[in-house]
Amino acid sequence: MTMILIMITLFLGGLAAWLIEAWNRDLPRWISVGSCAVAGMLLVPLILTSGGETIVMAGVSSTWIEHVEVAWIPRFGINFVFGLDGFSLLMVGLTLFLGFVAVIASWDEIDHQPGFFQFNLMWTLAGVVGVFVALDLFLFFFFWEVMLIPMYFLIAIWGHENKSYAAMKFFLFTQISGLIMLVAILVLVLSNYSISGNLTFNYFELLGHALPGDISFWLMCGFFVAFVVKLPGFPFHTWLPDAHTQAPTAASVLLAGILLKTGAYGLIRFTVPLFPEAASDISVLAMALGAAGILYGALLAFAQTDFKRLVAYSSVSHMGFVLVGVFAWTELTIQGSVMQMVAHGFSTAALFMMAGALQQRLHTRDMTLMGGLWQEAPRMGAIAMFFIVASLGMPGLGNFVGEFLILLGAFSVNKVITILATLGLVTGAIYALIAMQKVFQGERDKVIGIRDFGAREMSAMIPMIVGLTFIGVYPQPVFDLIEPALATLYELTEINPVKWIGAAQ
Repeated sequence: MTMILIMITLFLGGLAAWLIEAWNRDLPRWISVGSCAVAGMLLVPLILTSGGETIVMAGVSSTWIEHVEVAWIPRFGINFVFGLDGFSLLMVGLTLFLGFVAVIASWDEIDHQPGFFQFNLMWTLAGVVGVFVALDLFLFFFFWEVMLIPMYFLIAIWGHENKSYAAMKFFLFTQISGLIMLVAILVLVLSNYSISGNLTFNYFELLGHALPGDISFWLMCGFFVAFVVKLPGFPFHTWLPDAHTQAPTAASVLLAGILLKTGAYGLIRFTVPLFPEAASDISVLAMALGAAGILYGALLAFAQTDFKRLVAYSSVSHMGFVLVGVFAWTELTIQGSVMQMVAHGFSTAALFMMAGALQQRLHTRDMTLMGGLWQEAPRMGAIAMFFIVASLGMPGLGNFVGEFLILLGAFSVNKVITILATLGLVTGAIYALIAMQKVFQGERDKVIGIRDFGAREMSAMIPMIVGLTFIGVYPQPVFDLIEPALATLYELTEINPVKWIGAAQ
């Protein structure tokens, strides 16, 4: 029941923040911080627990830290089914922490309707948590939509100059792809019902279904498109730079830190295990799209003068590694993909928080109008340097571990694609260091008196620095946490990693 309590805490916290605005405009942000803190404390016992409930999925035993199933609409096979294993536990923990970071990032940024802003922030978090723990496909789709609507409002109401365009583009891309997934879910359920006579949306019962090849392929494509759009993978990425650029800082933190991860989570949890053979048929294409995203995102990052837009294109590049890793589908690449998800969540959330802080202080995102800021804001400059070198994959930090495992595992599967993806490490280093030079290095014509990071900003940045360093130097605790869940998903596919691609290139 802990998972349900966490979501209720976030839902009620958002509602309370909205209602309290009429009496005190400063309290909503404190309520949001408190909601994230309470939800985090609820999660702690689950992190410390050992063992759990064993469930057989398609003939494969799996241990779940927590599992809840309650009847909802039994006539249509729809139930409240929640499950938490090591993989989803890691994602929920990341969500709650970055929720705290998002509140801190927007602390004195939002003057207009602060209560309604925090309401949408908390409900976005609740929707994301639901996505990570829902194991009924109808329920999963419900939370998929829950996280979409409040994020739309965050961009449309509190965004910057072209907020309406960016919000509508984000909404159309994610809504249309989500509806495609809904159709795939319904066809999957009805197809399974026609074969087994069992009407159910339960993930455990749909695993291992035997559908005709053509139907299975098109259903897999429905899931694939929805998740790759959210990832985002090339060529479905075009909504992301606009959304990130126009979104308020908190929304950018959530978009980069956790909403993109729901796409990767969906590929690992649903697309490949539900349709292993169909997924294997497009594996080369998917890996190629991942490599294309790595290089294309890096190329466009070179051309940017807008700091937020540069970081947005860097996300396209970095999430391309995840797409390569997922569809290489070896134990190494899956572990690397999850590590990349966590590391990217920290590093990119921090860079967007940095971009928001610069825009708030300088009233511009144009890097050509910056330069020499390290002299006036040394803490901000040092922190920016740390996260930029983390983003480019510096050894000893979490991003390096994720990318190294992905490339190492993928090389045995497809050498050509892996070599192309490796070029992204070089291009990433170039645009990242150029950004650092343009913003913080050099000399300024005059002193502008920019305010350095204070205790509030540092309270968010320091834990992310510690986290990235820890998983970069000693990633084993993360691997120990996620290994049972990923091993089960890997076993469910029953596909040799070499056969997965065909003949290794």
